[in-house]
Amino acid sequence: MLLTVDVGNTNTVLGIFEKDALIKSWRVKTDPRTTADELWLQFCALVSGYKITGLSICSTVPATLRELRTMIDSYFHDIPVTIVEPGTKTGVQLLVDNPKEIGADRIVNTLAAHTLFGGPAIVVDFGTSTNLDVVSPKGEFLGGALAPGIEISVDALASRAAQLRKVELIRPKNVIGKNTVEALQSGTIFGFAGQVDGLVERITEELADSYKERPTVIATGGLAPLILGVAETIDAHEPDLTLIGLRLIHEKNIS
Repeated sequence: MLLTVDVGNTNTVLGIFEKDALIKSWRVKTDPRTTADELWLQFCALVSGYKITGLSICSTVPATLRELRTMIDSYFHDIPVTIVEPGTKTGVQLLVDNPKEIGADRIVNTLAAHTLFGGPAIVVDFGTSTNLDVVSPKGEFLGGALAPGIEISVDALASRAAQLRKVELIRPKNVIGKNTVEALQSGTIFGFAGQVDGLVERITEELADSYKERPTVIATGGLAPLILGVAETIDAHEPDLTLIGLRLIHEKNIS
C-alpha cells in the first residue's frame, strides 16, 4: 500500500492507496517544530494495521520536509520513496518565469486535475492561501493567481478590529446580516465566493484567446466545502486531488 503525505502550512493530509483506490485518509495539524521521531510516532499511530510498501510526499514547509527526510532515512529506508522536488519526474511542464518558485502542491494538483478532468482547467485550492492554478489542454502549468486564505483573513480581521471577533465559518441564512456574527459570516462566505467567481471569469477570458473550450473549474483543499454551492463557477469538487497527484507522481518515478 502507498502512503501519501501532503504537508501544507496549516494542515498535513495523509492517505493510503491500495492500487488506484484511496482507502483511508487523515488530516492533522502541521507544526514545523515537530521532530523526525515525533513524525514517526504520529504516522505509526495512524497507519497501524496497514502494510506500507511505498511513500510519496510533497511539502510546502521546509522545516517539516527536513525532518521528513530524517524520518525516511531512519524508518522508511527499505521502501520506494518519492519526494516532489526539482529533479522528480512529474510530467508537468511549468510555463512560468521562475519554475523553482512553484510550490510542490501546485505541481501535484496540476497533474491530478489534468489526469482526472483534462484541460483546460482551473484548480481552486482553498487552504492557507486560495490558489487558482491554470492547466492547459496538454497538462502544462500556465500560472495562476494567489489570494489570502479564508481562515487567515478572518483571523487578521479579528486581531485588528476591536469590536470584531472570530466566528464559526458557516453559510448564513441571508446575505444581509442582522447581527455582527451573521454579517461576518456573510462577508466571508459570499465575499470569498465572489472573489473566486471574479478571478475565474477573468482567467477564462484570457484563456479564450488560446483555447476554444471553457476551462473546467475544480475545487479542492480543506476549506472548499465552505464555498461549494455559493460560488457559481465551480464545476467539480475533488477533496483528495493532491493525494491522487502524489500517487500518480510516485508511479511515474518507480516504473
